[in-house]
Amino acid sequence: MPAVDKLLLEEALQDSPQTRSLLSVFEEDAGTLTDYTNQLLQAMQRVYGAQNEMCLATQQLSKQLLAYEKQNFALGKGDEEVISTLHYFSKVVDELNLLHTELAKQLADTMVLPIIQFREKDLTEVSTLKDLFGLASNEHDLSMAKYSRLPKKKENEKVKTEVGKEVAAARRKQHLSSLQYYCALNALQYRKQMAMMEPMIGFAHGQINFFKKGAEMFSKRMDSFLSSVADMVQRGIILQAESRKENEEWICAINNISRQIYLTDNPEAVAIKLNQTALQAVTPITSFGKKQESSCPSQNLKNSEMENENDKIVPKATASLPEAEELIAPGTPIQFDIVLPATEFLDQNRGSRRTNPFGETEDESFPEAEDSLLQQMFIVRFLGSMAVKTDSTTEVIYEAMRQVLAARAIHNIFRMTESHLMVTSQSLRLIDPQTQVSRANFELTSVTQFAAHQENKRLVGFVIRVPESTGEESLSTYIFESNSEGEKICYAINLGKEIIEVQKDPEALAQLMLSIPLTNDGKYVLLNDQPDDDDGNPNEHRGAESEA
Repeated sequence: MPAVDKLLLEEALQDSPQTRSLLSVFEEDAGTLTDYTNQLLQAMQRVYGAQNEMCLATQQLSKQLLAYEKQNFALGKGDEEVISTLHYFSKVVDELNLLHTELAKQLADTMVLPIIQFREKDLTEVSTLKDLFGLASNEHDLSMAKYSRLPKKKENEKVKTEVGKEVAAARRKQHLSSLQYYCALNALQYRKQMAMMEPMIGFAHGQINFFKKGAEMFSKRMDSFLSSVADMVQRGIILQAESRKENEEWICAINNISRQIYLTDNPEAVAIKLNQTALQAVTPITSFGKKQESSCPSQNLKNSEMENENDKIVPKATASLPEAEELIAPGTPIQFDIVLPATEFLDQNRGSRRTNPFGETEDESFPEAEDSLLQQMFIVRFLGSMAVKTDSTTEVIYEAMRQVLAARAIHNIFRMTESHLMVTSQSLRLIDPQTQVSRANFELTSVTQFAAHQENKRLVGFVIRVPESTGEESLSTYIFESNSEGEKICYAINLGKEIIEVQKDPEALAQLMLSIPLTNDGKYVLLNDQPDDDDGNPNEHRGAESEA
């Protein structure tokens, strides 16, 4: 429908059907405007009410800040600085309250009042004139109906004249009311544009004045005060974690936040770049040289008094330092948990034996342990495993340690699976400490390399050679963190390998076992030094002795 600017006043007297139809359009528009204005007024009154409530709230806050010194705290020592600071904040809030009070007054005068005046003056006037126009139209219709019912006889001329006068008066009244009504509807179309804009202009000016005065009042003198208060509050704070794992995660997260790693487009790449120094510290470049200059103590098959022809099982160190790519293929995935579930592993290694549904092993689940000359248990935590390309040097273990620890640092992985590592003369077995179910089992003959980190004494790793169904063999390195020194685990593995070599020769076996010193209770001491108990774990002594 094309837009209509106004009602033509000259058509008011005609009161034609076309004029009435156009009038209904203006009346519908006025009704819609009235409903919208009422809703807009409610929204503006809500804003004013919230601002007025802000005035009352800041006033109450100021009083509450002053009431701090009147509280009888049982532990109130050293609160003088807090009291003086809260007093200053109370003055600030009082000044802020004045600004909020002024803003509330401006909103009432420049936002709420204009819309109320528009509703009461313009919309109410249109509504009143509409009622008057309706009454005048009804009177005119009644007089016209009365005139049309008069008989046409001459003796009724006097009555006709009187009724004609009534019709003329009703028509003049209707004409006057219609002119006033049409004028009001036309004026409303122009008035409503200003009526909608004026309150919002007042709202904007009020807010701008509020912020300007606030900036002038607080920006200069508050900066130094807030900085001193921040220094007082941050004099860093004690963070408390429920576990060592959460403690390490918090430390790593705070470090990443302080370096703004999470604000970059590629947080992982930035983390790798920023952690280069830390990653190099895991296995320094010079440490490889040190490892080559002297024989590796992790794989000395014997003490000084046990060196003999069995030295041939010691993997010899390479003459030159291999590149990392020669040891481990770039991009090799790292497994941070034991892959094979315990029950599935038992099913594969126990054949058709019955599986206990409660996860417990049968008394005969490990019959080889009873006949083993070596039974050595260590408490370890699994760090990760990955495929390697060679087992000709222990450098592959050191490189795997570096990559595993670097990946854990980069990806914030601190969860570690704790297990009992049982070293026997036949196998290496990882046992769940809760259920005593075997998590993984490696034949000792498949262990081709093993070594402990020379700087981080608790890091230990070994290489496993496993035949594949295709006829080829795969190499995997397993890295652990031990409660005791990694050298003790390496010594136990080395001793188990020696036992395998000499088992066919009873005399050599007896000589080997006699060369290992005994404790007072008849247990073999695996190392010359006493077992460590750094962590206060009673199982540490079990990790340093072997039962025959």
